[in-house]
Amino acid sequence: MGFVVSVTADPVSPLGESRRPRATALRSVRPRPWVADAALAVVGLGFGVIVGLAISAETHSELVAPGGTATFIGSVTGLVGMYLALVMVLLVSRIPLVERVLGLGGLMRWHRWLAPWPLSLIALHAIFITIGYADAARTGVGHEIGSLLSGYPGMVTATVALGLMMAAGIASIRAIRTRLRRETWWTLHLVMYLALALSFSHVIALGPSFVGHPLTQVVWSVVWAATAGMVITFRIGLPAFRSLRHRLRVVEVRTETDGVVSVICEGRRLDRLPVSGGQFLCWRFLQQGIWWQAHPYSLSARPTPTHLRLTVKNSGDHSGGLATLKPGTRVAIEGPYGSFTSHARRRERAVLIAGGIGVTAMRALLEDLPRSTRPLVILRVSRDQDAVLTEELAELTRRAGGKLHVIVGSREKARFNADRLRQLVPGIVERDVYVCGHEEFVSDMVALVQGVGVPADAVHYEAYSL
Repeated sequence: MGFVVSVTADPVSPLGESRRPRATALRSVRPRPWVADAALAVVGLGFGVIVGLAISAETHSELVAPGGTATFIGSVTGLVGMYLALVMVLLVSRIPLVERVLGLGGLMRWHRWLAPWPLSLIALHAIFITIGYADAARTGVGHEIGSLLSGYPGMVTATVALGLMMAAGIASIRAIRTRLRRETWWTLHLVMYLALALSFSHVIALGPSFVGHPLTQVVWSVVWAATAGMVITFRIGLPAFRSLRHRLRVVEVRTETDGVVSVICEGRRLDRLPVSGGQFLCWRFLQQGIWWQAHPYSLSARPTPTHLRLTVKNSGDHSGGLATLKPGTRVAIEGPYGSFTSHARRRERAVLIAGGIGVTAMRALLEDLPRSTRPLVILRVSRDQDAVLTEELAELTRRAGGKLHVIVGSREKARFNADRLRQLVPGIVERDVYVCGHEEFVSDMVALVQGVGVPADAVHYEAYSL
């Protein structure tokens, strides 16, 4: 059943009364949509340059020679595949200006959509180059494979690189990915960086479009160096800088309900962290057994100048281990990430729909929404004890002049459909809709709200998944 929760008591500080800070303006960076368009234009220009250099490097005599056509196809497919692989790496290098527009989820969707192309093209490169060389040498393909591996520098490492790329690609197939532990999946994906590094010397030394073509070598060296620089800067350098700057440490682990804990961290100059309500960080708790893992968790409250809070449900080894964190544990952070913020809003009014632990991002987002949104907030849980942070959620909703509906029950007993949604949210098509929760819940709710007529650009969502 569904019911409206109203709270008349004084608001409860999420960090505890003893730690309530003085009010201060926090730093929140507004996304610049033109940045994503500019980045796409640069990628498209680079693609044209790469293809143009590959074609211009081929002469007519080389093309009509024995094996020339196959070698040319192998060269072009290899270069295009490698370029797209570098674009894939850039998509997950988390460049802040682009990530703020598309969100990490949007970048990952582009990454997954692009992934089959470079892997397929690089595999075709290996096949056509082998056929072309075998035709030119007038030997069989099997014999030529042995000759390539034993007689050409860098071919063994290139073959290893191809195998590593394919392993990462196979691990990303949804049916396989959902059965892997996050740590295993993450480790397999790190090999893509190793594979690209191993392939660099092979391409420069042996690529038909490179040998005797210094301009092509310079262009590709710049492309590789720029990609490596982006990864080092935004995946290593910036997180290290922020972790050292803010010096976070755990000060309290608070049990919210069975299987859900809030971790409160203390730091310095947190008002300089460019974070908005609804975003998440990747957290690395420097405690024995979990220090090497960084996991994404949403902030469950806007930061204060001295404290951050995350609220986590036990859904695996890492999240379950947070209940054992000791006060004083140092914390390294990466982020903030996500476009699930008030900046995404297109309309005056808003409705927020959370499933289960998705309430964490919603609670922080509510702090950023202006009072004029008069938010209608819907929290969907299976059991009463799964409804965490409801007092805080209700108070924030009341302050904004909105209403909170908590829907409790199994899917069969508390079914969500178009009629129920219109009843809870009159005029929903005139509101922005924010949806947060586990992947299946978000997918179902996005389809439902779009089915009742909410335009796609007014639907904003964050899915908790691998």
